[in-house]
Amino acid sequence: MPTTDTALPATLDDATRARIAGGALPLRAPAGATLFRPGDPCRGFVLLRAGRARVDLIAEDGHALLLYRVEPGQACAITTSCLFADEPYSAEATAETDCDGLMLPATLFAALVQDSAAFRTFVLAGFAARLGALMGRIEDLSFRSVDARLAAYLLARTPGTVAATQQEIAADIGTAREVVSRRLAAFAKAGLVRTERGAVTPLDAAGLLRIKDGPAGP
Repeated sequence: MPTTDTALPATLDDATRARIAGGALPLRAPAGATLFRPGDPCRGFVLLRAGRARVDLIAEDGHALLLYRVEPGQACAITTSCLFADEPYSAEATAETDCDGLMLPATLFAALVQDSAAFRTFVLAGFAARLGALMGRIEDLSFRSVDARLAAYLLARTPGTVAATQQEIAADIGTAREVVSRRLAAFAKAGLVRTERGAVTPLDAAGLLRIKDGPAGP
């Protein structure tokens, strides 16, 4: 019986696990490593057993917009799309922490999708879930104000100090660093947060919650 690999979905049968064990490549990347860039060919389907990666859309001026994060058990929608369409990457992925897992080469991925119903269901279910999350992300960016998104970002990481640069916050909430700087200054003046280099400490969770749940706006 094949050794159980925590990178693989539990629904896979032993024969499929054996095929993956025989054809998958090890994937290890340190925190901060670039996993792929726009224009790179898609070499295979990644299954993480440990770590977290982020996928960003990169503007012409270099600004990054977070699309989603990938953790163990989750699929990268852009990778799946590129494999099915045989197209290069249109976004950039970075390891936020040390990552460890498997990469299924494109030929093995295609064969498993064709031959294994369980693997095919896993891939399509993961793609559908990620697409739904992306639709929510688009709705959030389109219909919630920057203040509401910033407040939600801070509340999601409390209690305690949020260790993140203004550039990182800007990429996560979908705006420019200069906008984050101005809004954090306004939050600090109102007594909602305390800012320091590379960190923000929420001081008034109730006040931030009111902003988070406030009316929609640009």
